[in-house]
Amino acid sequence: MEARGQSAEIMVAEARKAFWLMVGFLALIWAVQIVNWTFGYSLSYRYGLRAWTPSSLPDIASAPFLHWSWEHIEANSGPLFIFGFLSAYRGVARFLGVTGLIIVVSGLGAWFTSSPMTVGAGASGVVFGYFGYVLVRGAFDRHLIDIVVGVVMALCFAYQFTGLLPKEGIGWQAHLFGFLAGVLGGWLFRDRHPHAPKAPPSPNTSRSALLKELDDLGL
Repeated sequence: MEARGQSAEIMVAEARKAFWLMVGFLALIWAVQIVNWTFGYSLSYRYGLRAWTPSSLPDIASAPFLHWSWEHIEANSGPLFIFGFLSAYRGVARFLGVTGLIIVVSGLGAWFTSSPMTVGAGASGVVFGYFGYVLVRGAFDRHLIDIVVGVVMALCFAYQFTGLLPKEGIGWQAHLFGFLAGVLGGWLFRDRHPHAPKAPPSPNTSRSALLKELDDLGL
């Protein structure tokens, strides 16, 4: 019982960290959006990811923080918070590793497969990465609660799968490669320490516990 209590406390602490981490992330991209809007979205053009342009490869790191309009950032914010929180509540350190993998893979995938000189920006690749990670993490970690969460998210956000299909004017390449990176992250960052099976209580231990209970009752 004591071990379970400590485990629950750790999970609550990690969930609290995940919550504030995502609040901070959203606050950051909205602050960047205000500055970007002020300058006529010139930051998106300058620091967005320009396909097939070698000098733009470092922009893989900056593109997820930039958007093209208020509608664009509003559409990303809700799913980003939900999937980001669900990705992070098991542990912030693992979450940061998954995030880095998603940003790099989705960015490189979009850079290689988009039309030359196309400029991409937005957090949607990260959103789809978290979505993929949440869907498969339970299966790789063998945590029942995470399996349930993955199934529920797949059912509630089934429409997200349409964003993986080619569509004019949508950065589906970043969506697709972000999703694949999330699935890969679920395997690479899986729990490598399976829970040891509980040993059955010995007869002597059970008998001692019963006698102690009877003694406490005065019988």
